[in-house]
Amino acid sequence: MSKEKTAKIINKPKEIRLYERVMDVKDFCRVLTKHSDKVVFTYFDKKRQLHDVTYGEFLHKAKSLAAAFTKRGLEGKRIAIIGETSVNWMASYVAILSVGGVAIPLDKELEISVIEGFMESVDADALVYSSSFNSKFKNAMDAHSSLSCFIPMEPTEEELALSDKIIPLNTLYEEGAVEVAAGYEIPDVKNRDALAEFLFTSGTTGTSKCVMLSQKNIFSVVTSAAATVPFTPDDTIVSLLPIHHTYELACLLAGMDYGMHICINDSITHVLKNLQIFKPTGLVLVPLYIYTFYKRIWAEAKKTGRDKKLKLGITAARSLLKVGVDKRRDLFAEVLNSFGGRLEKIVCGGAALNPRMVEFFDTLGVSIYEGYGITECAPLTCVVPYFNRKYASVGPAVPCCQVRIHDGYENEKGFIEGEIQVKGDNVMLGYYNNPEATADAFTEDGWFRTGDVGYLDEDEYCFITGRLKTVIVLENGKNVFPEEIEEYLGNIETIAESAVIGRQAGSEVNLTALVFPDATKFPEGTTKEQMQEEIQKSINELNKTLPTYKHIKVVELRDTEFEKTTSRKIKRHLLK
Repeated sequence: MSKEKTAKIINKPKEIRLYERVMDVKDFCRVLTKHSDKVVFTYFDKKRQLHDVTYGEFLHKAKSLAAAFTKRGLEGKRIAIIGETSVNWMASYVAILSVGGVAIPLDKELEISVIEGFMESVDADALVYSSSFNSKFKNAMDAHSSLSCFIPMEPTEEELALSDKIIPLNTLYEEGAVEVAAGYEIPDVKNRDALAEFLFTSGTTGTSKCVMLSQKNIFSVVTSAAATVPFTPDDTIVSLLPIHHTYELACLLAGMDYGMHICINDSITHVLKNLQIFKPTGLVLVPLYIYTFYKRIWAEAKKTGRDKKLKLGITAARSLLKVGVDKRRDLFAEVLNSFGGRLEKIVCGGAALNPRMVEFFDTLGVSIYEGYGITECAPLTCVVPYFNRKYASVGPAVPCCQVRIHDGYENEKGFIEGEIQVKGDNVMLGYYNNPEATADAFTEDGWFRTGDVGYLDEDEYCFITGRLKTVIVLENGKNVFPEEIEEYLGNIETIAESAVIGRQAGSEVNLTALVFPDATKFPEGTTKEQMQEEIQKSINELNKTLPTYKHIKVVELRDTEFEKTTSRKIKRHLLK
């Protein structure tokens, strides 16, 4: 079969990347000193007053905390961090790595018993926590098997009275500042391959695996992100994603390597309001945010009677671009102003993004750059280059690793499709206390098995088509990846969310679409039955474009959104 050429978008010429390669945390802190007078973080206090922290001030905080950890005997210890994105969270993380410790970022949305179980499973020595967790660790203070030190970021008098194991973070800052004034310096990293971070995959203490990362893993990704993602030292971004996710953390560290300005969102309910305050030039998002923004743009246009004007603007913008005229910032000024007026680029990862979203935002003048990663790879493996993008691709491998397709077959496009495997400086040390799972995660020749399925095109750009674990095997032996069908369903405007499962019906397996309809796309008063009929018609039209074995045979409407993980992925194990 001849290979089908994939469409390219030549975005712009290559530019000199203004960043420094960092090898470890000591190197990272050296780079921060070069940005000393620039503002690194802007954040809201509890009264929603804004505060700035310069790179120099941040480095002093991290260095003071490292000195205090050393003085208190926490050098080289395992220290968990939990809470919202904050200067204190980031300073704690950098300080832990600086003293040769093991950082343990934890998901603040989990039940306290699960959080305590995770810390027990890795013998955590200490815990740094935000004010939202005050009073919640009393049980751990009394009975936890390994925790000997609790470090509240903003303790109340009641919190301080809970246990003599409590040391306020401000006390450590003050103690460490004395040591820094006396000449304390962050020590050299003795071994970049040593354990430096524990990350838990999604799940409970029984099903989650604990990923072990080294400083080499962490900072090879930071450097690769800085080398490939189209940000500059003059950019402003807003941190919207949970900080315990390695995707968000890696992007923030890369942003600091650039010397960028990072604004911290204080609430999911304030996102659009905060974007207008911070006026970002770039964002780091998961697809759910992009879909939400897309729906908000059209809902607002419809509400104000400007939807026809928006459609005409899209047609005009695309026609003008074909003759080399770019009027997008003028044509869509109103829409762009809702994001602060300066937004130019979005890096998107964490799940598959419908290519239609890339095309839509491109038309507005906002470029989306997709990437692909996995926790076990710290997490970045691929990213679409800013100078040569392809819709639906997550790009070629980043500089710190290689990507290959293993055990593949020739797909409909003429490319070999199979499991995506990775080898490089970003690949984890293994799973903690789980040699069997670690062995299963690697091939005999040392490549990490991602469990994702895809193919590489003629330019080594990676296209992801599904997950090995979710593949639906039909009665004729054909394999169907639900993610592919869900992408097609995402093009139907009356569908807000969907998931595809294989349901046994006698000797056959029926492809079944579970659909949460977008009620805003129907006239007021539309019944569920009418929505079902309309969506069924759209899916019938979709089926005509697909091979017979990929036809959706059953459509079931839901009354509520799908239950999701904290990284906003649908919990597939709950689908029935």
